[in-house]
Amino acid sequence: MLTWFRNVWLAVSTVAHGMGVTLVTLLKTYHRDRQTFADTYTYPETPIKVKPRYRGFHRFDLTVCIGCEKCAQACPVDCIYIEKVKSPVGKGFRIDTFGIDYTKCMFCALCVEPCPVDCIFMGSNHDLSCYSRDGCIVDYAKLPLELAWGKATLNPTAVAESKVLHKPVWVKGEESPFEFAES
Repeated sequence: MLTWFRNVWLAVSTVAHGMGVTLVTLLKTYHRDRQTFADTYTYPETPIKVKPRYRGFHRFDLTVCIGCEKCAQACPVDCIYIEKVKSPVGKGFRIDTFGIDYTKCMFCALCVEPCPVDCIFMGSNHDLSCYSRDGCIVDYAKLPLELAWGKATLNPTAVAESKVLHKPVWVKGEESPFEFAES
């Protein structure tokens, strides 16, 4: 009978100790200005620091891509889709679609190594949230120019806006829209 009371006391005291540690941590994270418990974890306002070799969502530079499809061939899960047509201006191809299906992608970075012109590389973005599977398929040729040219970070709003475009935002051989903005 004594061991039973000892076991009950041990269980109750262990649970009380654990709840005390939780309460102390909760009170440490209270932020008076915002009236929230998020002083330690301020994720939306402050981006999470990632390690230098972190493999997040891809960055793609549309200006240097030659359409060789080596990245699509190297992908072990076949999540890269490239559609191209022969360029009417000069030689090479016009990239109509450079899509990556992030529901399949395993972020292995095997697509980065075979690229002869280094137009695709792994970024540090980790939060591309969406409400449907269609939002996880990113077509880099139809993103706004800052994103398509690798000058800005991929975000869910830009991906959603790119779903309504039917043509690429820039065709190789045309004048650069950034040159107009600078002059």
